[in-house]
Amino acid sequence: MRSNRAARFAFLALTAFLLAIGWCTVSALAQVSPGPLARAHESLNGVLNCTKCHDLGARGGVQLKCLDCHTEIRDRLVQKLGMHAVWVGSTVTSKDCAKCHSDHNGVDFPLVHWQPSREAMDHRQTGFPLTGKHAPLRCEECHNAQEILPAGRTGIQVKDLNHTYLGLTSACASCHQDEHRGQLGTDCERCHTAEGWKPASGFNHATTKYPLTGAHATVACAKCHPSVADVKLSVADAKPYVKYTGLSFATCTGCHADPHKGAFKGTCESCHNTSNWKQVAQLEGFDHSKTAYPLLGKHSSVACTECHNKGDFKTQVAYATCSDCHADYHTGQFLTRAGGGDCAVCHTVNGFKPSTFGVLEHAASMYPLEGRHAEVKCEQCHVSKGKDTLFKITQTQCIACHEDVHRGQFVAEPYQNRCEQCHTVEEFRPAHFALARHRETRFPLTGAHIAVPCAQCHQEQPSGSITPVQYRFDDRSCTACHNDPHSGQFREQMAARRVDGAAAGCEACHTTVQWKELRGFDHAKTRFPLLGAHRGVACIDCHRPPALETTLEHVDYRAASKQCSGCHNDPHGGQFDSRRDVADCSSCHNVNRWKPADFDHNTRTTFSLQGAHQNVSCEGCHKLTRIVAGQNVLFYKPTPAKCTDCHGNDERFQQRN
Repeated sequence: MRSNRAARFAFLALTAFLLAIGWCTVSALAQVSPGPLARAHESLNGVLNCTKCHDLGARGGVQLKCLDCHTEIRDRLVQKLGMHAVWVGSTVTSKDCAKCHSDHNGVDFPLVHWQPSREAMDHRQTGFPLTGKHAPLRCEECHNAQEILPAGRTGIQVKDLNHTYLGLTSACASCHQDEHRGQLGTDCERCHTAEGWKPASGFNHATTKYPLTGAHATVACAKCHPSVADVKLSVADAKPYVKYTGLSFATCTGCHADPHKGAFKGTCESCHNTSNWKQVAQLEGFDHSKTAYPLLGKHSSVACTECHNKGDFKTQVAYATCSDCHADYHTGQFLTRAGGGDCAVCHTVNGFKPSTFGVLEHAASMYPLEGRHAEVKCEQCHVSKGKDTLFKITQTQCIACHEDVHRGQFVAEPYQNRCEQCHTVEEFRPAHFALARHRETRFPLTGAHIAVPCAQCHQEQPSGSITPVQYRFDDRSCTACHNDPHSGQFREQMAARRVDGAAAGCEACHTTVQWKELRGFDHAKTRFPLLGAHRGVACIDCHRPPALETTLEHVDYRAASKQCSGCHNDPHGGQFDSRRDVADCSSCHNVNRWKPADFDHNTRTTFSLQGAHQNVSCEGCHKLTRIVAGQNVLFYKPTPAKCTDCHGNDERFQQRN
């Protein structure tokens, strides 16, 4: 009994101790750990594992021991490689790791914190900028287990290499297969760029053992570099590759067949070059200049077979004239010339063009080149049509080559579009059509017209206008060029015909010498002939312009009054307006002079002037004056008619009478 009790007590005590220890462990864990670790660190959960990550005795407080486990990161920091070295430098603290990697946030909490995001990260900070074709790639296309070479897997803590960013190198071969199978080394960037595999912009064939010259430079790469199968790989993986090394290029026959079937012992280079197979150099030891036909100019570059057909060097070749070898390019146009159309007259062996036929030789032709024609290029007259180019030109008139700028104004007689009648080959302008020639036209220049510049009548048209300068005018009347300042008042006079049948126009009154010269106008033929003092009066004094104008441009000539009062002021203040017989000044005055008046006192008044009265001045009897319109006017009535009215009671006067 006693033993059973003791055993039971011991069991209860042990159970209580274990429960106390468990309770203390849970309580301590709740007080020390801020939360469960992420899945990658899940094996380190528990208070007994804290010191594996945290250095509790470090100076300055608790420090993290991340780099004790992540040695691959520590090594890259020491070597100053990669993104971590750029972000935190080689001297790293626990706080640096925690900025991007925080734990105790739960099993599924991501250990990497990207700022702002993984895709927006600046890849240049890794030491490998993404350029060209690399730029659009997704992270997983490079950072995966397949692209990590065996040497790069060492030291990586992550078991699933598809979830690490380590292990890759910047060498092209770490991601790309060597398409050249080791022929050209591992430095791909010598020839290629990230912009694209083709073309290989960095490759320069001139730096190889076989620089490409002449026609070789245009040969497609595949012509010399064939595709071959990689026998080192299995049949399933035997992808063909281009062969760049091990090619035979010491002699031409390494690539080219011998077309001479061994007839020549020398090398191909002794006659040929890479520029052109058919351009054959002189055979070694053979001097063509010692033959009857030395090769000069272009002939020196002609292939032997061009003259020696099928390589027959024994048969004599005709060479007396150019036509023995060359066809008549001009199709017989020069056969009738001196020399029978020999090409050497115009061409040399140095080149078919340019021709030696120049201005001097042209002087002996039917059309010598003079003046500006000497500067004209041959093809401007002899339009280039190859073998059909025409050199024998029969139409030599100006109009055959030059546009008729006058649009047919001189087609008819006497000009018939013969430009040389007015122009020369020296210069088109100025024309040598002078005043003497103008007399032969339908409008001879006289008077002031002689001094008028040509362009004032024959006006230049605006640039780009299709209307030519007008030289022929159907309307040659004055009003075709000049405005009628009289507004048609003299239409009848202008329409009158002259001796030659043409309308008189302005010359019915005026002359071409001067506008104010009115030789043709006769005032006597008007309704108001100019007599006496009127002949010396200026036109503007009677034909007065409107609106205070000083010229006769807008004068109405027919509106001029024919009455004296229309031009002259009435010095008598209207004394004689009521009398019919003195309604006009001419009743008393004449056009020759105003004084003395022609007034007949004996017949036109009741007081006859006889005797001594005949010598009395008008003012002696007519003494009455009045102010009319600001003017002192002598009035003739009423005038006393009695003797005593003038003489009074003078006894001497009465005795005499």
